[in-house]
Amino acid sequence: MASTEPTTLPERPAAKPEETNEPRERKEPTQPREKKQKEKKPKEKKPKPPKAPAPPKPKKEPPPPNDPEQMFKVGFLSDVWNERQEEKVVTRFPPEPSGHLHLGHSKAIAINFGFAKYHGGVCYLRYDDTNPSAEKQEYFESIKDIVTWLGFKPVAITHSSDYFDRLYELAEELIRRDGAYVCHCSKAEIEAQRGGGEGKGHERYACAHRNRPIEESISEFRAMRDGKYQAKEASLRMKQDIQNPNPQMWDLAAYRIVEDNHHFRTGDKWKIYPTYDFTHCLVDSFENVTHSLCTTEFEMARESYDWLINKLDMFKPMQREYGRLNLSGTVLSKRKLNKLIDKGYVRGWDSPQLFTLIALRRRGVPPGAILSFVNELGVTKNTTNIALNRFDQAIRSYMEFSVPRLMMVLDPIMVIIDDLPDDHFETFEQPFQPKDPSFGTHQIPFSKRVYIDRSDFREEDSPDYFRMAPGKPVGLMKVPYPIIATSFEKDPETGLVTKVHASYDKPADGSAPKKPKAFIQWVADCPAQNSPVKAEARIFHPLFHSENPSAHPSGDFLNDVNPNSEQIFPNAMVEVGFNEIRRRAPWPAGGGEHNPGDKAEASVELGPESVRFQAMRIAYFTMDSDTTDDKLVLNRIIGLKEGA
Repeated sequence: MASTEPTTLPERPAAKPEETNEPRERKEPTQPREKKQKEKKPKEKKPKPPKAPAPPKPKKEPPPPNDPEQMFKVGFLSDVWNERQEEKVVTRFPPEPSGHLHLGHSKAIAINFGFAKYHGGVCYLRYDDTNPSAEKQEYFESIKDIVTWLGFKPVAITHSSDYFDRLYELAEELIRRDGAYVCHCSKAEIEAQRGGGEGKGHERYACAHRNRPIEESISEFRAMRDGKYQAKEASLRMKQDIQNPNPQMWDLAAYRIVEDNHHFRTGDKWKIYPTYDFTHCLVDSFENVTHSLCTTEFEMARESYDWLINKLDMFKPMQREYGRLNLSGTVLSKRKLNKLIDKGYVRGWDSPQLFTLIALRRRGVPPGAILSFVNELGVTKNTTNIALNRFDQAIRSYMEFSVPRLMMVLDPIMVIIDDLPDDHFETFEQPFQPKDPSFGTHQIPFSKRVYIDRSDFREEDSPDYFRMAPGKPVGLMKVPYPIIATSFEKDPETGLVTKVHASYDKPADGSAPKKPKAFIQWVADCPAQNSPVKAEARIFHPLFHSENPSAHPSGDFLNDVNPNSEQIFPNAMVEVGFNEIRRRAPWPAGGGEHNPGDKAEASVELGPESVRFQAMRIAYFTMDSDTTDDKLVLNRIIGLKEGA
């Protein structure tokens, strides 16, 4: 802190008499006088004010927590609330169970569940299961688990198929109200009616079946239901407004015949299935949804949503649309993800290089980091295009002060400190999180033999290198004295260094040691203390080379795949503190991951991915699901800095 004492300035010297142009008075010469020697007085030295001490370097403190409700207080979602305030807010998250959710879906989950919670309401998890050929039980289970993992609990889990009987009845009612008709046109004919197809750009015109008698349409619709027609031979279309400029009003399909019609929940009962455009708004109405929040790709569909609700005189939810979340540098479509899996580029839907939510979970990304990221982006009507490094930085910021820190070496080399006794053993206390005493401390053993990372040793020294090299002192974190490499041994076949011999640079006179220019992490070779903890470490790099894999010049996104997206270190080692943090998981508690005994709205069974830590000077890691009783497998979550 700067001194507040005023600085004493030196006195200004007296001004010399001004010279003029007037002649000086002539004086008679006189006898030279003997110069009187003036006695020199010693210059009085004024004491200098003491220098203000240099301000200490600011310590990095945990940032103030983000307001998790910020996106509901201002902006788009605040405007939605002001447009329609309800005593009881009801929303829904309606995924199609035909694949695993990806990072973009996390925004929809946070918005729909969060909006209801903020306004004291409820949210349904509703499966839009109207496409039986694409749906699998594993997707139903995965979606439910991910919603809970993110920390949300639906008021009920429902399915569009719960309402198939009621939807069918409403379809017949719509026909009776002259709001629908059975059409036998081909796909090409329907496209032509809408102004497309061959010679597109012509005027739109109505289907020839549009004005068939109501009773005839009802009879034909029942024939569809009973299996008289095959797929694509008939469909039920809504009688909307073919001249409306909005394509979502061009007599959309309400029911179609499905060839592979066995449904996971309803079996073989139905040969016809309602479309999204018919089902979505009606089920919203059945469930008394007040705010139907979806992405802007459905903005034009709002008109047909309202048209159908009004035509059937039903309770009318308010649909509003927000911008979706897109990611660069990866692919999210189910078709492309299936290609990556089928061709063996990744292990599966949960491979940590992917951006499905089950993959991010396995990689170790905390649920709270994902929600914090979505909240930080905010909600507008604009599509949010995010580079992967921005997501990475959000994870880093979230974890920096919320997970314990341990020492770890990826590619170990043994260092033998020759001047320590063979049975040398001592322990040092190490905090799990230097910025937060509540994390506690643990003891790390130190012995004659330790392991360092291969990247921290050079056979030849150079002036710009500060880690271990022959003749150069280097510090071992938490060890009071440096060590100096004296020699090393190499494998004659591989040429790799296998051992380094060193001396303990402890002054004989007991004086303080000279501080080395660098400190490195290490792990003791101390079997009596179960050190080291051995592991396989998997380091994941971007799966694609470019920001837009789909735009690869070859036309095949697979040609953009990075063949080195996974790097394995089979002999990694972690210090013994790992055993304690494994017992005390989750790190951090948040989302649906809670400490045993904590009361929580939604809680999942803790998996290996809840064991997270920062490996000092390397990266953040988590336990992988491939871990067994005999083998520990660790995944890198994210590097300590961008590009690492």
